[in-house]
Order: sequence, then C-alpha cells, then structure tokens
Amino acid sequence: MRRYRIFDVVTDRPLTGNPLAVVLDSDGLDDASMQAIAREFNLSETVFVLPAEHPAHTARLRIFTRSRELPFAGHPTVGTAICLATERFGAASEQDAVIVLEEGIGPVRCGVKLLDGAGFAEFDCPKLPERAGQAESKDFVAVALGLAPAEIGFENHVPSVWSAGNPFHFVPVRDRAVLGQAVPDRSAWAHGFGEGAAFVYTRETEGFAHAFRARMFAPAISIEEDPATGSAAAAFAGAVHDFDALPDGMHSLVIEQGYEMGRPSLIHLEMTVSGGELSLVRIGGRAVRIAEGVLTV
Repeated sequence: MRRYRIFDVVTDRPLTGNPLAVVLDSDGLDDASMQAIAREFNLSETVFVLPAEHPAHTARLRIFTRSRELPFAGHPTVGTAICLATERFGAASEQDAVIVLEEGIGPVRCGVKLLDGAGFAEFDCPKLPERAGQAESKDFVAVALGLAPAEIGFENHVPSVWSAGNPFHFVPVRDRAVLGQAVPDRSAWAHGFGEGAAFVYTRETEGFAHAFRARMFAPAISIEEDPATGSAAAAFAGAVHDFDALPDGMHSLVIEQGYEMGRPSLIHLEMTVSGGELSLVRIGGRAVRIAEGVLTV
C-alpha cells in the first residue's frame, strides 16, 4: 500500500496549472514499476519519494514522464517540496520550511511557505543555463510548428538552444495570435528536434504584470503540450539574459504558460546578474492539493 497525492502546480486554483502525482512510499519499487505507475497516472510527470541518502536532506526523488525518467524537472520540484512540507506540518499550517531534495542533477534546496491550505515554493537552480547546441533555422522551425518563417522571432530574439539540466529549443514568435496557432508537425519534428522539446514564447501577455507567454511541446516523449515547465523556465533565463542584455542586479519576472490548454499557470523566474553573467536562477510557484489515495501495488 503506497500513499499518493495529486497537486495542481504553479497555480493557486484547483483544476488549473500542471498536475503532478507524488508517490510517498516508494521503497521497493524498481525502475519498471515506477515507469508503469507513471503511465497509469498519465500525467506529464510522476514523482517517487525515497529516503534521502544524506542525513541532512529531506528525501530522494525520482521523476518520470509517461515514457522516461528525468534527472530534474521544475514543477515536480515545486510540487513535491510543498507536498512534503504539508505532510510534515499539516495542510492548514502557516509555516515556513526548507526542503532539500536529492534529484538526478544533485541536491535542490527549496524554500516553502504554507498558507491557507496552499503553498508557495521556490528553489535555486542547481545548474545555471548554458548553450546546448546549434539552433535550427527559422525555415525548419516554422515547418515543425506549422507556422510561417516570418512569424518566427521578435526584436533581436531568434531560435536558440539552452539547458539548465534538460535541453530545450527556444522559439520566439511574433505575438500571442501566432503562439496560439502553433501545432507540432511530427514528421518534421523528428528530422530536426528529434527527441527534444520546444519552448515557444512571445513578449505579448495576457496579464499586465507578466513578462512572457509560452507553450512547451515535446511530442517525442509523449508530452503533446505541457501546462507549465519549470526546467524550461530555468534554461530560458539564459536566453532572456543573452537577448535582453540584463544589467547587473536581481530581475524578477512571471511567465504565463498553459493558457491555450485551459490550464493557466504562472511560473516565477528570478535571475541575478553579477559582472555581466548570470550568477543565480531561481524558480518558484504555488501548488494546491486536489486528490489523495493509496496505490495497491
């Protein structure tokens, strides 16, 4: 009997954001069983919680999509940190906590605030974004996303590839209307993006105080579209700093994602620039528990 919780993550409203399953009692599960359970939940990610290897850490995590394991992912980190803080202090607690999660990328330290049955968590990315290869041409990107080449890019933003643990192809598009028209072409995708993921973004947003609006597609790993992608937001910091030439200091912005899916999500991205270089990237978001139960496997 294994307890599980389901959270809607990077949102403060149930039935929005990005759903996440957290299996709390995962000792004894092998790789194949974890993958099968992740397929059963059929969410973008499922987290399996194991005892920490280091006594000062909270837990060890293994993160699975429907088709494979990931070394790191943003919304599972936020959701699991809030889940474990809630398990420790109770859902109705008003409590601050530090949760240290052992992930494939290394230890991830999370600050959690519990309030009114929900929570907010943020974490310093264990790896700063770096370029991760050559971007595809505008012509290819347009075909792969069902758009016209003239609709790709805005200002000085052009396609680029960055990683902060997981690589993403970042594709700027002209406006929200173009963003809403993007539809991955599977046959074209395989020739350029392969098993990669594309984070398509524009400066035009719905919320006045928000900085970017985005969609994320990863059809090769069974994610047709993701409502919120924290690991992409972490890598996106590299593109933002590169194209926008951020000055030294701290920069905070909010990314809209999932709106076209009817799952609006708000990802908080904080960047610190020192000596012209990114020195810190922090991801944050809220989460609400919407279900709980017991697995009989």
